[in-house]
Amino acid sequence: MKIISVVAAKPNFMKIAPFIRAIEEFNYEHKNTLSHILVHTGQHYDIRMSESFFKELSIPEPDINLEIGSGSHAEQLGYTMIAFEKVLLEHKPDWVVVVGDVNATLSCSVTAKRLNVKVCHIEAGLRSGDMSMPEEINRLVTDRISDLLLTPDIISSANLRSEGTPDHKIAFVGNIMIDTLEDNREIAASKTLDNIINNNLLQGSNFRGALPADNSYVVMTLHRPSNVDLEQVFVPLIEFLLNEVTNDFTLIWPIHPRAKKQLKAFGLWERVLGNDSIILLEPVGYREMLRLNMGAKMMLTDSGGLQEECCILGTPCLTLRWNTERPVTLREFGGASVLVGNNIDRIREEYHIAVLQDRKPIRPELWDGKTAERCLQEILKRS
Repeated sequence: MKIISVVAAKPNFMKIAPFIRAIEEFNYEHKNTLSHILVHTGQHYDIRMSESFFKELSIPEPDINLEIGSGSHAEQLGYTMIAFEKVLLEHKPDWVVVVGDVNATLSCSVTAKRLNVKVCHIEAGLRSGDMSMPEEINRLVTDRISDLLLTPDIISSANLRSEGTPDHKIAFVGNIMIDTLEDNREIAASKTLDNIINNNLLQGSNFRGALPADNSYVVMTLHRPSNVDLEQVFVPLIEFLLNEVTNDFTLIWPIHPRAKKQLKAFGLWERVLGNDSIILLEPVGYREMLRLNMGAKMMLTDSGGLQEECCILGTPCLTLRWNTERPVTLREFGGASVLVGNNIDRIREEYHIAVLQDRKPIRPELWDGKTAERCLQEILKRS
């Protein structure tokens, strides 16, 4: 049997790494009966956001790199479909495995189905209900046409059933991201904050403050256009950080290029750069981010993956979004995250609640580090 799996962006790498290991372990026990081809569409072309993750997570070099690069959503979708069709016609796989909700997830699933190749979607059934998010469109279309839908939680399985997906296409396997967390937890824990900070200080940063200890810093990640592109949204958020959060804690901020650009555009860059309670970092590796999360008093983020990690690690998490496709991570479902959007009054209220919270790890059903094995077994059962 021949499987082609597709990756495109940083979150995909963390999801595909355990799946590749599951294939390798199966082939070791069954004399290489599975053929696997890894296709990288090249959506993330920054070496810090791509090649370093492959090395760190022990993902083999991609067999094929489509080198799609940047562009509008339509350009990425179109160019990926054109390039991926050629791969399918040449290699003729039995299955195409897509993960997550990036543009390549949609492009490659549609292209495979047009050629009558079976599609498996890992992390199926996630729904935010926000049709303005490109990722929601990608999720909906991919799930509608896929032959096998592997869900991370029972809420996602229920979403699919409510949309009319037949039961035989759905398998609840757990969260494959947690496989990667558990595989890297010990190594991440051995890293020191001093080394992480000193090795990743943003170029041009003149940080001269004291390096923080565990439980004395807040970590923030911010990249969504809804948070950083509008001055009336981004400026009050930065003022809250400068005037309130940094009075209580050191803020460690691995800064996304988009956020950096907008800080400069809105005249905030020098104030942020000159604040001795803010440590600006380049984009960091997976294990380094995991270590920062392990010691953080609180996480401020608009990243879905970090919501999940905070749940397992018990880090109080303020999710800077109005909705989430991962409700299982929310406090009302027993998780560690709370939706605060970008309303400063709401953020301030939940910030002061989180300051008083102790770390409380939560492990949803089947988030046990063995999801990749179940994913492969579900594919084998249907082959």
